[in-house]
Amino acid sequence: MKPRLQRYVQRQGWDRASSSYEQYWRQQLLPAIDLVIETADVQPGEDVIDVACGTGLVTLPVAAGVGPDGRVLATDLSPKMVADLHGTVTAAGLTNVEVACGDAEDIGTDRTFDVALCSLGLMYVPDPPAAVQQLYKVLRPGGRTVISVWGERSNCGWAELFPIVAARISSDVCPMFFALGAPAALSETLTQAGFVDVHETRLQADIEYASADEALGAAFLGGPVALAYSRFDEATRESAHEAYLDSIAGFADSAGYRVPGEFVIASARRP
Repeated sequence: MKPRLQRYVQRQGWDRASSSYEQYWRQQLLPAIDLVIETADVQPGEDVIDVACGTGLVTLPVAAGVGPDGRVLATDLSPKMVADLHGTVTAAGLTNVEVACGDAEDIGTDRTFDVALCSLGLMYVPDPPAAVQQLYKVLRPGGRTVISVWGERSNCGWAELFPIVAARISSDVCPMFFALGAPAALSETLTQAGFVDVHETRLQADIEYASADEALGAAFLGGPVALAYSRFDEATRESAHEAYLDSIAGFADSAGYRVPGEFVIASARRP
């Protein structure tokens, strides 16, 4: 897929998924989000940029961490997610957060920051090394970055979702989704961009759903295949639902589903 088209697909897809994202993913992603925030260790008064901020699951805790004397710039490719986060920020009366539409591969700001974050967004950009180079560019000397991505495909029990969708519609939603989850791939990308003190942690965390409806909502409504799914007719949706539930049937238990997941969290510093 050409980069321009991939960006368009991501923008439209996440606009569509935005209203369902937190419902199906907030709690499920909490272990990875907490580790990103813990690793970033933001301090009062620091300036932070949160790239691919989504609905603000990282942005808002970080804004509390930097306090009224710090600042957070949150950017995302999805205008709908940006608008939703802006509404949340305004309603909460936060004066230390700015929200803007932005491309991870061209952040487009003259500001420099103490900390640059990108939580579960790098898998979706056409050129991840270019996006990491942008994080390097906007950091002050000595500034630090924390990036998280999904881990290896074999360690993510929901991964059959992509071929299930691709078999029913022509769509390269995330052609290289798991590439950065390969051993040392994220660390190598950071090193090649010029970062030092690179550390990588793998986190295994089950993704829990109380019912088949919740599992299907997360897969098809609240994530990266939402745009492709919107083009399915009813029969195709039922077929995709059946195939996906079959793919995670081995993870069902008395409480619903406990689907294995893996995240990679990497930290580094600009010299």
